[in-house]
Amino acid sequence: MREKYIPYSDCAVLVKFGDSIDAETGARVAEFTAEVRAAEIRGVLELIPAYSSLTVVFDPLLTDGKSIVRALKAARRHGRGHIDFRPVQYEIPVCYEGEFAPDLSSVAQLAGISTKEVIELHTQPSYRIYMLGFLPGFAYLGGLSSRIAVPRLESPRIKIPRGSVGIGGSQTGIYPLDSPGGWRLIGRTPVEVYTPESERPILYRAGDRIRFYPVSISEYKEIRSSVAAGTYTVKSTEVRYGN
Repeated sequence: MREKYIPYSDCAVLVKFGDSIDAETGARVAEFTAEVRAAEIRGVLELIPAYSSLTVVFDPLLTDGKSIVRALKAARRHGRGHIDFRPVQYEIPVCYEGEFAPDLSSVAQLAGISTKEVIELHTQPSYRIYMLGFLPGFAYLGGLSSRIAVPRLESPRIKIPRGSVGIGGSQTGIYPLDSPGGWRLIGRTPVEVYTPESERPILYRAGDRIRFYPVSISEYKEIRSSVAAGTYTVKSTEVRYGN
């Protein structure tokens, strides 16, 4: 399906790549985002990739919707085959123990498996980041095992500590800030995925990947100390779509 260019407001254009949520569509969105970014189109202020679309926000004092659409189509023609978006996979440590995992037992009970199996299933996939939203750095991940896809809490928590890793329906993700939320918490990462004072405040981009791996409470504390001291670097590897 070819992309559709839809006027979204007096300062935005929506580029639709279909209506499905899948790896192929997500790859097309990520690649097109890279093509548009590389084109450095005059007047473009922000690019907002989502599951199956890209919203392009522009300055109406510098350009207009029709000009933006022409420039986007040109970026697509010239960029295809030349701009190679290469996702980065980030290895995120998670402690699935004690106070960090208040809902791990209930997830296991709902899934009809052991807590050990929940952890194994949660750490197996290489999750695709389809989009960022809700909070700065909150990644909507695709690839959660259907065996541990469980309903959200009936009553959301007023405050979830930053770094908490949760499951909500068929999705999993990391809370980058203290926040209310209704996802079931099964662990916590010592890594800061959102640091507003940094030159690059969000660790990853839409289109990148995340793989979780388990650590003990003592390992969590060691990593947390390194993060606080500014000496910890998240392990990352460049990958390709389809791998």
